[in-house]
Amino acid sequence: MEDAAVTVLKRAVELDTCSRFQESLICYQEGIQILLNVLKVTTDESKKTAYREKIDQYMNRAELIKKRVNQDKEEGKYHEQIKIKENDTGYSFERVFKPYINENLTEVYVEDPYIRSIHQLYNFLRFCEMLLKGSCKVKTIRLLTSPDEGENASQQKSALYEIEESLKVHGIVLTTEYSSTIHDREIRFNNGWIIKIGRGLDYFKKPKGRFSVGYCDYDLRQCHETTIDVFHVKHTKIM
Repeated sequence: MEDAAVTVLKRAVELDTCSRFQESLICYQEGIQILLNVLKVTTDESKKTAYREKIDQYMNRAELIKKRVNQDKEEGKYHEQIKIKENDTGYSFERVFKPYINENLTEVYVEDPYIRSIHQLYNFLRFCEMLLKGSCKVKTIRLLTSPDEGENASQQKSALYEIEESLKVHGIVLTTEYSSTIHDREIRFNNGWIIKIGRGLDYFKKPKGRFSVGYCDYDLRQCHETTIDVFHVKHTKIM
């Protein structure tokens, strides 16, 4: 467990250094919890003292970050940017969106013109699954996308209908609207977070094969180069 704590806390410091404060806060909290678990089973007094000092150090830093993030949110100044380089891995939906999901999240608005082809529809499904597994109580997902006007038009509508029916089983209502003129890509949470991704949900590269690493686990899937901008506003209206 100690090695796991070191890995998570090292990542927290890296994110902290890059001013990705909300992400670093999550890592600090996870790393501190792992260290606390290590402390409980440690009998060596010198090691226990060292662990306590480290825990206090990281807790103090996490508290300072939390205060800064909360202040920026209150003042409407929060902005965090994540740059994904070509062929980067480790940017699954869980990794990207988890820091901004909490129990106050009940409604999600997705504006993405490219939820049309098979892999894009699967991306949207994975996004919905991520919300289902998150620490939130999402009841409504609203999707605005562009219609597929080619030979796959029926495929798009039938796939989205199937996702809609599947989500109903889990108590979530999916509504889909179509527009031929939209070009923006953003995701809005009604807990105040707005995430703008240059490529929308379609920032993953096509895997080399159905049995290649990264086909199932998106953390291992290579990405296209893109930029993610995260904002927080005190009041977010879901359209």
